[in-house]
Amino acid sequence: MGRRVPRDAKLPGLQLVRPKVKLSERHIARYAQVCGFKPSQGVPPTYPHMLAFPLHMQLLTSDGFPYPVIGLVHLANSIEQHQILKPGDEVRVEVEFGDFVAHEKGQAFVLLSRILRNGQLAWTSQSTYLRRGISQPQGDPYISALHDPTPLSAQAEFAAPGNIGRRYARVSGDYNPIHLSALTARVLGGFNRAIAHGMWTKARALATLLPQQQVEHLAVEVEFKLPLFLPGKASLWSSVNPTRTLFEVRDGKGTKPHLRGLLVRR
Repeated sequence: MGRRVPRDAKLPGLQLVRPKVKLSERHIARYAQVCGFKPSQGVPPTYPHMLAFPLHMQLLTSDGFPYPVIGLVHLANSIEQHQILKPGDEVRVEVEFGDFVAHEKGQAFVLLSRILRNGQLAWTSQSTYLRRGISQPQGDPYISALHDPTPLSAQAEFAAPGNIGRRYARVSGDYNPIHLSALTARVLGGFNRAIAHGMWTKARALATLLPQQQVEHLAVEVEFKLPLFLPGKASLWSSVNPTRTLFEVRDGKGTKPHLRGLLVRR
């Protein structure tokens, strides 16, 4: 039986802040290399997630949070970049819980992140996570926003090396055991092999989709689908127009989806 969420259950009303974080040129370069971005593309739009992630973990392990962090599933992530960020910028990072969301497989919830530079909003993100097996979940129903039936064409292929989970963990701080080795993935996640981080897969796709120069205003929303097992091969499929790109990361044969997304350039 699924575990019932108490009627009075609430997400902690915490806002965690890193008031002064300097963007490290060296760390940005390491992240870009792991995710496939070129230097000409500037600070990757997914990079600020690295700045918010330590606060995510503090929220997810806080006393008032009702679930263990191990076993949470990352369902979706959306990012909006309002300003170009540069190495050396000093920013403020804010993270807090959003709302509960009712999902057919359990209880979902939202984490909200903001990056401010000189008091102005530079970057925002919304991550949706799922705890499986919770009966009678709270919140509005989870509705996928990515049902566009537009046909997609093969654009590129890329490898997901066997060590990419460990490499991404070292640069991101996300050491979830399901990404590190076949043994830890099997014992703690029930997977036969390690799986790629969803945020690495998102970043790797954007490294190919974005132009060679840095983009100032953009929004990119993704839903994570089937695991990308390591080592593995992936293919990028897309339907492109000047401002709007619908895309999927699929397996090497182009049949099984790992990620579906929408990129909007403004």
